[in-house]
Amino acid sequence: MVARGTPVTQATRARRVFRRLGFAGTVSIVGLLLITVVAVFPQPFLAYDPQVRVAAPNLMPSLTHWCGTDEIGRDLFSRIVLALRYTWLPGLSVIVLSLLLGSGIGIVSAYVGGATDTVLQRVTECFLVMPSTVVALAVAASLGPGTINTMIAIAVSWWPWYCIIARDEVRRLKARPHFEAARTNGARRSQLVFRHLLPGATPSLAIAAALDVSNVIMALSLMSFLGLGQPDPAPELGSLTARSLDSLTAFWWLPVFPACAIFLLCLLANVAGESVRQALRGR
Repeated sequence: MVARGTPVTQATRARRVFRRLGFAGTVSIVGLLLITVVAVFPQPFLAYDPQVRVAAPNLMPSLTHWCGTDEIGRDLFSRIVLALRYTWLPGLSVIVLSLLLGSGIGIVSAYVGGATDTVLQRVTECFLVMPSTVVALAVAASLGPGTINTMIAIAVSWWPWYCIIARDEVRRLKARPHFEAARTNGARRSQLVFRHLLPGATPSLAIAAALDVSNVIMALSLMSFLGLGQPDPAPELGSLTARSLDSLTAFWWLPVFPACAIFLLCLLANVAGESVRQALRGR
């Protein structure tokens, strides 16, 4: 309990948010952290070399090969573990890239105002009226297959949402008395932005980003499924599912296990995002 009159520090706020996450939120966030560790350092979790034939083709799941083997004889579990690097990490990167681009444009638009605000908002609206999936597919197809190109394509269609949120929050904060007082007292522009505007807009942006993770993962998997992701032999969850979809009736484990991995990622991301939203809003 914080004594009355005692300033609430950032550490205190963080502890309060953490306590509000609940069991499901804590488990999902811990799960995503573990997945991030596996994606960054996959070698300790690889039972076999994911690029080398280690057994007969199309073996069913067993104690030796937990997810079976693919059509070449490679261990499917090891390939799914490696595929997390090409699905989860690019998804986080897209969120960060879109967040930085969109929030930066939104803050500039709201802070400067006038003609600058009008021009930037018209550009933003041009992106908003077009279906994001269609824009991403068009950009990815024009740039060619590859993880970087796919990330750029999705970020191009994702940043306007963060721009709208950042602009609305900054406009609301500019009308607050503390901002007007800081400006009247001669605070520098950088102080006004980074001390009075950006911290106030951060919770709303964080909520939006947390809730968007699963959508970005699905978009990346869709791109990979359509052949616009990382080329062979690098595995991606979407491409692993697409290449073996014709074998569903004969070798069900080939498309099912990569699809289950996508489902698990999106489920954990959705639960974590909703928990973060409720914690930051104090519900």
